[in-house]
Amino acid sequence: MPRSPKSAPANLLEFLNQTMLFQGLPPEQLVELEKLAIAQTYPKGDIIFHQGDEGIGFFVIKTGRVKVYKSSRDGKEQILHIFGERDHFAEVPALDGQYYPASASALEPTEVLFFARQRFLNLLEQQPALTINLLKSFARHLRRFSNLVDNLALREVPARLANYLLSLSEQSDGAETVTLTLTKGQLAAQLGTIPETLSRVFAKLTAEGLIEVEGYQVKLCDRDRLQQFIADKS
Repeated sequence: MPRSPKSAPANLLEFLNQTMLFQGLPPEQLVELEKLAIAQTYPKGDIIFHQGDEGIGFFVIKTGRVKVYKSSRDGKEQILHIFGERDHFAEVPALDGQYYPASASALEPTEVLFFARQRFLNLLEQQPALTINLLKSFARHLRRFSNLVDNLALREVPARLANYLLSLSEQSDGAETVTLTLTKGQLAAQLGTIPETLSRVFAKLTAEGLIEVEGYQVKLCDRDRLQQFIADKS
């Protein structure tokens, strides 16, 4: 659970303006948001909320990373998304007053800004521009989860991994070598498999000359074949 709130840093207004949810808002609206923000810190592994908890608010990550995931009764975990600095999560349950549909925990020491549901709803009634930004956020989340369903339902594990590696490269301006920021267990959970299977898939892609792996560094040796690999395995 959250540790004691910290006082807001002097540059909080600038930080809020850099987040996708709040960027472009006029200064007076950012000031109102600053008044609502409650800073909370979580050490690595701490639970931010459990699936089924009341949706009392949403979060913006100031530093660190958070995984949002669902767990089965037998303990199997499916990571829905990894959120990083300036990302926001849990808006939908916070706004509709329902329960959190998944759990969230800190992957590393993390500081978040918490926005309580009712106070934020009151602000939305006064600020149409903020409402538009929120609708854009919902659209991004829907697209992300649609892609997740397609990936898990229509692709085998090797194609899921190839797709993940290419996505990492795109996020790094087409970098030839990408860095894995998740442990093998976490990456397996995100791709809907188990670590042993993931290890075999890494070995398969390496043997076929599609990638080279050295520690957490993965070199994409043949993008065209990786793309074709995805298409063939869809």
